[in-house]
Order: sequence, then structure tokens, then C-alpha cells
Amino acid sequence: MRAALTAGALGLSLSGCAGFLVPAGEGEPESAPAVTPSASYPPGSVHADKLPSPFPSVPAELLDRPSPPSARGPAPTPTASGRTHCPSSGVVVGMGEIEAALGHRAVGLTLTNCGGKPYRVHGYPSVRVLDEAGDPLPVPVNPASSYMGTDRGPQEVVLKPGQTVWSLLAWVSTPTGGDLVEGDALEIAPAPGMEARVFPLEGSDVRLLDELNMTAWRAGPA
Repeated sequence: MRAALTAGALGLSLSGCAGFLVPAGEGEPESAPAVTPSASYPPGSVHADKLPSPFPSVPAELLDRPSPPSARGPAPTPTASGRTHCPSSGVVVGMGEIEAALGHRAVGLTLTNCGGKPYRVHGYPSVRVLDEAGDPLPVPVNPASSYMGTDRGPQEVVLKPGQTVWSLLAWVSTPTGGDLVEGDALEIAPAPGMEARVFPLEGSDVRLLDELNMTAWRAGPA
């Protein structure tokens, strides 16, 4: 684990937040609130035919800024056969390029149904900061709005195969925020307890962490 750095450098931080993601019509994990399947989804549900194509830019409705951070990120790891690796859960996360605005930093996260059946999503990503040895660092990740984006809370979304939802992860540290922790990577999963991917942090300005704010998984504009 790397030593804490003094205030004055831009920082950020993370911690996992509860949410749930399960195949539609199947039982929810014990740790997640139950959602009753229905042939007609409740008001406010977002259906697959209203969702945009996978891996475009982060929807403007998640942002406060006129220029949204990109959701273009590393695609799921190809297998030896050349096909995209899809976890057994049937969903995969992605992370775009980290963008800057007036000293703030943010990155778009994606969650895509790469499986063959619908999935119901309602909650927040699970995010942790890792050190160079791959161990978690004590960096909080808050479900909250930030300078870079607005958190409107969880939204139930039924994802058909190939469809995507988004979250915005923002660095919220300030030069007067106290000691900063240096992280080497972000571990991101669709929800706590699910298969995660690790994304390296490159550049000193984004490796210095105080805390992070993230929005719930949300669908783009209909």
C-alpha cells in the first residue's frame, strides 16, 4: 500500500455501494431487496426498447456539464477465439476515459447485458480503489451528486441482451481535503459480490484519492 500524500494535489476516493442486478424473473440475492416480477412493469421502469445502443457517450441527463465525460472504455476482454468474454452473470462493466473540467475529474461507467436473457438493474456500481499489490485502500465512494454530474437515485431498468446503463464516477477531493491516498487501479463490479474488472489509473492527478461520488445505474434518454 502506498503512503498517504499531503493536501494540495487533486484527489478522489471510492467505496462499494449496495445495489442489485439479477436475471429478470429469478430470485434476488439475499442481501438485496426483493423485486416482484410482473408481466407489466411498474410506472417509471425503463424497458429494453427504450434504451440506447451499448457503449455510446454518457447520457447528458446524468451530467451537469455541457460536455459529458466519455463512456468509451476498454471493451470486454476478447477470448482466444476472438469472441468477447461475457461473465457467467451475463453482464459486464466498462470504464471510459477520465475527463477534466475546471480542475474536476470524472469518468463514465457502463453496464451491458452481454448474455442471452433480460436482466433487471436497480442500484449503484460496486467500486473500490486498489493499491499496487491489488489490495483495497480506505477510500470512500459515496452515492451522491458532484460538480460533474447529478445523482437522481436508483432507477429500475430491464436490460435486454446487448443493452446498456450508465453511472458517472467523480473525483470530489479538494486541496484542503486533508491527506490523499495514492491508488493504482479501480475495481468495478455491477453490484457488490458480482464479478469485477480492474482498470488501471494512469497519471498522478487521478491516482491521488480523497473520496469519490457516483451516480446510480441509469438508462439514457428514451
